[in-house]
Amino acid sequence: MKIVVCIPARYDSTRFPGKVLAQDTGKYLVQHTYERACKAALPQRVLIAADDERIVEAARAFGAECVMTDPAHQSGTDRIAEAVAGLDADIVVNVQGDEPEIDPDHIDLLARLLVENPDVPMATLASPLRQAEQVADPNVVKAIVDTRGRAIYFSRSAIPYDRDRNGIGPADQYLRHIGIYAYRRDFLLQLATLPQTPLEKLEKLEQLRVIENGHAILVGTVEHTAEGIDTPQQYAAFVQRYRQQDMNDPTRNTPASQGQDSNG
Repeated sequence: MKIVVCIPARYDSTRFPGKVLAQDTGKYLVQHTYERACKAALPQRVLIAADDERIVEAARAFGAECVMTDPAHQSGTDRIAEAVAGLDADIVVNVQGDEPEIDPDHIDLLARLLVENPDVPMATLASPLRQAEQVADPNVVKAIVDTRGRAIYFSRSAIPYDRDRNGIGPADQYLRHIGIYAYRRDFLLQLATLPQTPLEKLEKLEQLRVIENGHAILVGTVEHTAEGIDTPQQYAAFVQRYRQQDMNDPTRNTPASQGQDSNG
């Protein structure tokens, strides 16, 4: 199967404008994400889908394949659908541009979920919650899955509701959704044409459109998750971690070519 990673990169982030081009580490934020994606073994191609020529120029400067997409797109899904519409691909993995510490193994896991389950059009990941305060945090999206590992619902609320504990139980009985997705290419193109659904609008969670239209989302469970970068404070913390790790292992961010064309 032909597997492609597509990284949607939007310049005008509400909470952190221009964040994908922040470069306090000496590399662009989106470059970190790209290089991590290139370490995955299964994808044959990695490309960036940009909404601004500044991102395109930056991507080309560090050797990434990048395509310009319509700046008017309202979601990353719409953006990558445009980017891959003409590509020869079976599976498309959507990795957000602000995920500089994404685990390459998670990308491979997502791709394998669709390879090994040909009846499922889409897959995503979740991990057990570790911190009790995250259960009620609306910025931490929770997932509920059935016995086959398919998503029943996603919510910003504390689901499931623990009736014996006034709603919120121990953290380890909750799953945190990780915002990385794999789609069959034809399903992705179909999804981008569907209108927003009522639950999607209420929760502000695009994956609910899939469930509301009767399609399955397979959920793989992993033990850890890397934090995405939404704010300048989160970026500053990442820069600090990067510098510390870089001092301990100067070669750790050398891009791997295994499974990839060096130009994405």
